[in-house]
Amino acid sequence: MSTSNDYIRAYQAERTVEAARAALVIIDMQYATGSRQGALARKLLAEGSSVGDYRFDRIERFVLPHTLRLREHFAALGRPVLHVTVGAALPDASDAPLHMRKLFVEFKNHLGSREHEIVDELKPRPGEHVLRKTTIGAFASTNIDSLLRALGCEQLYMTGVSTNMCVETTAREAADRGYGVTLVEDACGTTHEDLHHNTMRNFQRLFGRVRSTAESLAELGAAHV
Repeated sequence: MSTSNDYIRAYQAERTVEAARAALVIIDMQYATGSRQGALARKLLAEGSSVGDYRFDRIERFVLPHTLRLREHFAALGRPVLHVTVGAALPDASDAPLHMRKLFVEFKNHLGSREHEIVDELKPRPGEHVLRKTTIGAFASTNIDSLLRALGCEQLYMTGVSTNMCVETTAREAADRGYGVTLVEDACGTTHEDLHHNTMRNFQRLFGRVRSTAESLAELGAAHV
């Protein structure tokens, strides 16, 4: 008797892991929405809302420590690490698409602001790449595609926030362009647990794979570099 998992994975493409063709892509780990000290957290607190409790607890307990472990592993393998940020170039966000402007302005998420900065724990190191997007997905407003191809990266391990928004959209964009994409489940986070799990479940239907940090480290460590 077939199960729902059989249906989800019926057409799932499996690829041989090649660490020599892999890159780590860290998405939107900025103060604006990726930290308990940022604009989103302050807004929710001022409104008396507890909706952010799950989000920031997950970031602190899972997303940050697991992303740090992955970054160290990729560095040891000599493989690229890409930081994708979201935000405007200008304080009035006039350089951003209309649907993103209110969010950027309200959270003061623009170049030069603290909110736009990547959280201190994940500050980019020399040799790591930083790409700023003004859209939900990175492929729509950055040169990530040409950069990854120049670096010889065809297998992407993605972490960051928010699972069901910028992470998922970027991952889908990458899959549609022929990349092998792995969502690192316990290194991604969002505001609602059900949205996180639904994204992971749906992504496996055709777009790519879902693995834990431990599974990702194990398969990359065992692969030929």
